Amino acid sequence: MSRSSTQWSSEEKPADPTSLLLAAGERLIAEAARRFPIAGDRHDRAYWMDAMIQEAPVGLFFKDRDGRFLIANKATAAHIGGGRDDLTGLTDFDLFSREVAQVLHDCEQQIIRTGEPVLDMEECFRDVAGRRKWVLTSKLPMRNDQGEIVGIVGIARDITDRKRQEGLHRGQAEILQMIARGEALSQVFPALILLIEEQVADVTGSILLIDHDRQCVRHASAPNLHPDYTRAIDGALIGPAVGSCGTAAYRGEQVLVADIAEDPLWADYRHLVRPYGFRACWSSPIRSSQGQVLGTFALYSRTPGLPTAACHKLLGVATHIAGIAIERKESEDRIQFMAHHDALTGLPNRGMLDERIATAIEIADDENRSVALAFLDLDNFKLVNDSLGHKAGDTLLKTVAARMADGLRPGDVLVRLGGDEFVLIVSAPRRNAKGVAARLEAVRQTIAAPVTLEGRTVQVSCSMGVALYPEHGRTPTELLANADLAMYRAKEIGRDALHFFNNDMAVSAHEKLRQQEELRRAIARDEFVLHYQPQVDLRTGRIFAVEALIRWNHPERGLLPPGEFIRFAEESGLIGQIGDWTLRAACRQNKAWQDAGLPRLVVSVNVSARQFQEIDWVERVRSALSDSGLDARYLELELTESLIMADVQQAVALMYRLEALGVHLAIDDFGTGYSSLSALKRFPVGRLKIDRSFVQDLPGDADDAAIARAVISLAQTLQLRVIAEGVETREQLEFLREAGCNEIQGFYIGKPMEAAAIEARLNEMAA
Repeated sequence: MSRSSTQWSSEEKPADPTSLLLAAGERLIAEAARRFPIAGDRHDRAYWMDAMIQEAPVGLFFKDRDGRFLIANKATAAHIGGGRDDLTGLTDFDLFSREVAQVLHDCEQQIIRTGEPVLDMEECFRDVAGRRKWVLTSKLPMRNDQGEIVGIVGIARDITDRKRQEGLHRGQAEILQMIARGEALSQVFPALILLIEEQVADVTGSILLIDHDRQCVRHASAPNLHPDYTRAIDGALIGPAVGSCGTAAYRGEQVLVADIAEDPLWADYRHLVRPYGFRACWSSPIRSSQGQVLGTFALYSRTPGLPTAACHKLLGVATHIAGIAIERKESEDRIQFMAHHDALTGLPNRGMLDERIATAIEIADDENRSVALAFLDLDNFKLVNDSLGHKAGDTLLKTVAARMADGLRPGDVLVRLGGDEFVLIVSAPRRNAKGVAARLEAVRQTIAAPVTLEGRTVQVSCSMGVALYPEHGRTPTELLANADLAMYRAKEIGRDALHFFNNDMAVSAHEKLRQQEELRRAIARDEFVLHYQPQVDLRTGRIFAVEALIRWNHPERGLLPPGEFIRFAEESGLIGQIGDWTLRAACRQNKAWQDAGLPRLVVSVNVSARQFQEIDWVERVRSALSDSGLDARYLELELTESLIMADVQQAVALMYRLEALGVHLAIDDFGTGYSSLSALKRFPVGRLKIDRSFVQDLPGDADDAAIARAVISLAQTLQLRVIAEGVETREQLEFLREAGCNEIQGFYIGKPMEAAAIEARLNEMAA
């Protein structure tokens, strides 16, 4: 029993409510007698009062001091239920459970003791038939001619429908919030079923999902169905006469069975449901936003018949919400898979590498075994890409990956780092380098088998470097670094080779020192320049931002792209200085464009992991803005997923400090790193950047199309803008526009160009 009420204080109490009620009644009686004169004693006051009370559309009742009904009209009897017409002489204890009756009795006794009315009190109870009812009640003290309280008078209005609607809307909102928070379907589905069961009397809900092979239905949730029954129907084949749910999934339309005992759809299944007393089953297909049937939502009833119009509407609500939940979960699963796996080959990606190596080391220690870490790089892969195209290159990578995966033994792990680089982790007996070499040579021979690409037969070899645990390193970092060194030695000796790490490779460290000094001189001599790639708003077609991309103007080798030196800069620790130079140069250039009167735009700058981890990084950003005079809102910092996920708590704190400066934040290469939706919603970012690897095969590749749509949908749900990079064709642009992408970047609208070329483009746009 629940209730809420309003009570008057002695200072603000109005005129005696009982007197007002009786006075209003007297006026109504007098007016009725004047307008409708009736012969005989029907002018009697008692007759008119009784008629008025009985026909009132709201509940009216009088009780004595002991809580016995003296008068109760038809509406009051209807509220209580049970088919009683006359409640005279009964108390609440005769009509309700003792718990409910006691609450009502205590409230009325308080009114009698204090003389204070209780107005607009919401009362919730089960009527005598067990149905949940809500009534809005006002109760007032009833006095005799001497002013003594002799009972109470009450007015009650049935608000059950309104409360159910409120409960439905509140429940819907709570379930949608659960979906938005990414809670598991095992939590969302029971909440949805219980919400519908609360709205419809005497029904039991069930959700079944179509299996991956789309041949049968699987139990998903049925909190109030007997477990034996859910087990019995789990795995039922979809077909034209498979009860209500199997048939609804087969037809893709609603199936309403009014009598299970008679309907032929249940001929082979009614024995399963008979022990539980269900006589009717109404099932609706759960559909995706594209119309695909994902499962069914069913209501079982122990009373034969069809659903009411209200119940039919609730079935529609339930299937719609269930569809949203399933699609959200599928999208999250796809994005989670993308975060942990390479999109092209399906192999674990670099974000999982350290974890897999650490696990292999732990197992090796427990079993007194060794771990061989092989770093593979395909030889002359760029030549295949350049001569046959990126599509052929991707086909080659997928073929090679599949061949290597087919040869894996239990416990082996294959990871694609990116491009044409792979890491193979194999378990081996201690001090058995020959056995390891034989296995890895077999892998190399497998890779070297001919492949048909674009009608041409090609063969590729690989260079492989191997480091053994514990001889060549005791941590994932050491093993990977030494295997990488060995791989480069394999390339140096002519490619198409396997090379184990050895101590002689320490000599290579001197060469790295030489390269490091060369890069230091480049920083000191200011040999770097920035090129800028335009970013276009798909709605307006105008350039709204540019991405600053660094180039090294090498005195001997000419203009070098970042791929030629950024990796070494990161390894050597010089990336912080280069990143600071890039940030300051980009801010100065953008301010110069503004001072020249060009249309204002945002300049986007990539942030390295090392920069982001520096304690004074925020202050360096503030200093770059201050020194250049550029307003913070015209600067965007691009952060990679892996950078953020390295330490989410620290990253979020730093991102909020950057946001406080007024700069924009974006997640670059979204979907290629190690991310999670639960973390993403905490980031104060304004844009997600779809990685070019998901764009290059649009719109033809169904998987990439699904991934792009999922990322765009996720961004819209989180109220983020989304930009796709690597757009090279009109078809890609149109697909992204149709999918709801906000912005694009790529060769189709402009290659990276010098500042003067950008200035010319902006002048054209302003003209």
